[in-house]
Amino acid sequence: MVLQNSLQQRFPFNTIKKLLSVGVDKEILADNINGKLIVTLNRPRALNALNLNMVRKLYPMLKRFNNNPNVPFILIKGAGGKAFCAGGDVIAVSRSARANDPSNTIYKDFFREEYAMNHLIGVLKIPYIAIMDGITMGGGCGLCLHGKYRIATERTILSMPETAIGLFPDVGGTFFLSRLPYSLGQFMALTGYRVTGADAYHIGLATHFVPSEKLKDLEEELLSLDNKLFSAGKIDSILYKYHTKEGELPKFSLEERLAQIDYIFSSKTVESIFKKLRNEDDFGKKQFGILLKKSPISLKVTLRQLQIGLKMRFPEVFAMEYRLSQHFMKNHDFHEGCRAILIDKDQKPKWKPSSIEEVTDEMTDEYFAPLPEDEELVISESKPQNW
Repeated sequence: MVLQNSLQQRFPFNTIKKLLSVGVDKEILADNINGKLIVTLNRPRALNALNLNMVRKLYPMLKRFNNNPNVPFILIKGAGGKAFCAGGDVIAVSRSARANDPSNTIYKDFFREEYAMNHLIGVLKIPYIAIMDGITMGGGCGLCLHGKYRIATERTILSMPETAIGLFPDVGGTFFLSRLPYSLGQFMALTGYRVTGADAYHIGLATHFVPSEKLKDLEEELLSLDNKLFSAGKIDSILYKYHTKEGELPKFSLEERLAQIDYIFSSKTVESIFKKLRNEDDFGKKQFGILLKKSPISLKVTLRQLQIGLKMRFPEVFAMEYRLSQHFMKNHDFHEGCRAILIDKDQKPKWKPSSIEEVTDEMTDEYFAPLPEDEELVISESKPQNW
């Protein structure tokens, strides 16, 4: 912290910006435009998926400017026009965990540093504006959904698809999913359901809905704000100006399904969810078919994760998620999911256990077990901006 403060005092903001944005591959771009910090995720060919290098550039940047009076807000967006961020580089994580090389700690470092960054986004002192234009999945949700302002568009596709690769909805999903109404968080977490931009606004995951054709004008107006007369209320006014008003918003596509979703996904066990889905209409049967393809252990861990998470404080969820992540690294399904879905792409993972009935409570308990004391993730107490 002393070094950070010293850096801010010795160098003007524009100079610090240049120091931060320079990288061999420039996967994170940081620009000072009229004194505002504009961050661009710059891996468009990979749909801006996060890797450890990007986390290690972005996290210190956010920490450094959190207390900088010269930065009125931070705006983050994705390059390429297709995605904000499609998730994390889980293939690299899986390879690291399977390498049996003590010097290769990506599978630890990535989760530890990513979760610390997710937490920071939720407790930033300065306004944080995330433009969720395009694909916003997994790790991408962790980069936006904890922030104060979350802008969706008609191109937004938002989901937490981790159970499909034998993982669990992390990056703070424990917190924001468990607090959604009508058991929508459980529904999204278990099935990986893809939410549209308008639906993200309707359920509270997005704070505003802005047509993509207006994003350029919105950004220009935000950047034109007078820094000397700046207030958070001025951001609110500008965002409200561009936000699509209620009468013009696309309708909530799941509105007629809310009671059904709540009835099914408020169940205490995955077995009960399965039993109810077997007796449902075509929508329910479709969700049942989707769940049958997911990792059984992921489904059971995820449901318990959200049940516990509803009562957890914000920092606690990341400590629990880090425990979960490291236990998943040691077991079969995550690596098999990465192989089948992302590497070989045969879409035929062989889960172990292969069915919900084979997953005992004791197996699920193991994923929540404490790590050795010196391996736990510890994050100081702070209240999130939202929720």
